[in-house]
Amino acid sequence: MKGLVIRNTGYSYTVKAEDGNIFDCKVKGNFRIRGIRTTNPVAIGDRVEFTPEKPADADIEQARQGLITALEDRKNYIIRKSTNLSKQSHIIAANVDLCFLIVTVTQPETSLTFIDRFLASAEAYRVPVTLVFNKVDVVDDEWQGYLDGVIRLYETIGYECRRISAKTGEGVEELRKELSGKIVCLSGNSGVGKSTLINALYPNLNLRTSEISDAYNTGKHTTTFSEMYEVEDGGYIIDTPGIKGFGTFNMQKEEIGHYFREIFHFSSGCRFNNCTHTHEPHCAVLEAVERHDISESRYNSYLSMLEDEKEDKYRSGN
Repeated sequence: MKGLVIRNTGYSYTVKAEDGNIFDCKVKGNFRIRGIRTTNPVAIGDRVEFTPEKPADADIEQARQGLITALEDRKNYIIRKSTNLSKQSHIIAANVDLCFLIVTVTQPETSLTFIDRFLASAEAYRVPVTLVFNKVDVVDDEWQGYLDGVIRLYETIGYECRRISAKTGEGVEELRKELSGKIVCLSGNSGVGKSTLINALYPNLNLRTSEISDAYNTGKHTTTFSEMYEVEDGGYIIDTPGIKGFGTFNMQKEEIGHYFREIFHFSSGCRFNNCTHTHEPHCAVLEAVERHDISESRYNSYLSMLEDEKEDKYRSGN
């Protein structure tokens, strides 16, 4: 049978079969994704083949179990380094039509480096991203200029940006229209309001939420495991656990600049084809940084990713 993975509990996977039935599945033996070392061989959004198992003496509702035997090719996925095994990766979601990266400029503040790392990884694995700036209702005059500047930066690069408040409803209806008929993943730091936003979009889901930690101005982990919810108009929305740092995985140094749109654009003018954009003469990227055609924050994020092979570098997200 074939089905869609809609939930990951860490040790089993909930699969929705093509006929609509739900199965609690394990993976077969030492099942692993070809060519990728991951902590989770199967991810939310995966299309899989599985064999139903039904114990003879089990209750019908409790007996829908199965064994995942094959994984269909993915069109894309969101991947990051595992926080406890630096040489392995963790796939956040697969086969998504769009990712909403939920960010906040205050309560808590999402670092630009985190945003850049996420966007670069999404570029590498062909995931379209819209930046959703939540909690605009708590942005005071001190932070308003910063918010405007950040949005202007990413819109100039070519990323869609949305201003919303999941609490007051500002911008939520417009966001809902973008979800129609799509598989959309929500990701971001803990505390940025992913679950609150999903509740604002689809109140019937009634997801659990939590408050920001006053002591550290950071979020508490409300979502423990990724889960996919079927919503109106034939779409799905994926709620994911909050993440702190975002370590890039399996990128060669010479490729990283390809995933920064503006760096890739200016790199065509570099003298050397293998230019690292760090010290070489007649480097068009360095010249663009000097002219402020490439922002200093984006360039610094690029440099930090070049250093990712250093142990624990990725964990802080800075």
